Amino acid sequence: MNNIFVYCEIENGKVADVSLELLTKGRNLADQLGCQLEALALGHNLKGIEVELGQYGADVVHVADDARLAPYRTLPHTTLIKAVFEVEKPQIALFGASSVGRDLGPRVSSLLHSGLTADCTSLEIGSHTENKTGKIYEKLLYQIRPAFGGNIIATIINPDHRPQMATVREGVMKKEIIANAKPAQVKKIDANKFLTDTDEVIRIIEREIEERKIDIKGAPIIIAGGYGVGSKENFALLHELAQVLGGEVGASRAAVDAGFAEHARQIGQTGVTVRPKLYIACGISGQIQHTAGMEQSAMIISINNDPAAPINQIADYAITGDVSEIIPKLIKYYKKNSK
Repeated sequence: MNNIFVYCEIENGKVADVSLELLTKGRNLADQLGCQLEALALGHNLKGIEVELGQYGADVVHVADDARLAPYRTLPHTTLIKAVFEVEKPQIALFGASSVGRDLGPRVSSLLHSGLTADCTSLEIGSHTENKTGKIYEKLLYQIRPAFGGNIIATIINPDHRPQMATVREGVMKKEIIANAKPAQVKKIDANKFLTDTDEVIRIIEREIEERKIDIKGAPIIIAGGYGVGSKENFALLHELAQVLGGEVGASRAAVDAGFAEHARQIGQTGVTVRPKLYIACGISGQIQHTAGMEQSAMIISINNDPAAPINQIADYAITGDVSEIIPKLIKYYKKNSK
């Protein structure tokens, strides 16, 4: 009762990274609130799942192991989660802001009349005082996300309804195995008790899954280009530098919209979130829509002909100059001075 729940996305026995990231964050929040962290694992052939989820901080795992639950379908998963939440009454419920989480979270929220904040970039615990009545709410979940097109950062709270629900984008949180981890306690969910024929109205006949050809999320070095790079041809310089450094090429939304790079390379609020060891921003102004997706990088180098560009405020090193002149020099001297 009044614990934190994380819905874990599972595909072919593999737990999604965003779910492990949420467990890590959930563990931190649970420690602050003095409650347990519980996970929801719905799928098929889930034997031993409690070991992996326990490594990332889960105290309890609610497991529904049934062939009807894999692959993911909206109705059976919604029915089971609603049933669990009505019994367990969590104070916080977290979902990944993936295609699955964006489908599932709002449905559960609507059924429970709880409200939901989508695409959060940060989650914190804090208090709130109601201005009109002076009523003080303690230990609320601050659901923090960009708003108004990314022009401001909004903090959203849900004082009166439970659970407090949020979806969080992949890569925003950091996943970490906790020290002295133990397998989580297993609570089995009897799917037959809750699922009906109505939940079976949609059946998956066949699936065609194409693996990503471009995956920059795990790249340790990213060379990212913005509209200031100038053209698709100039992006070839970024690819050359990335090849020399052993990295990958990313892009801002403006560069993608201009046709300089593929959408799969887009970093930022409407793209992917990354946290590489080295991020080189080339011709990127640094609006909040972009920085929300890369500000956790270990080291940031900015190359921009505008010394007052916002990206320079978060960069560890700022190089003022033309991208088409700076990058060839970086390539030349890196080759010259590296073994």
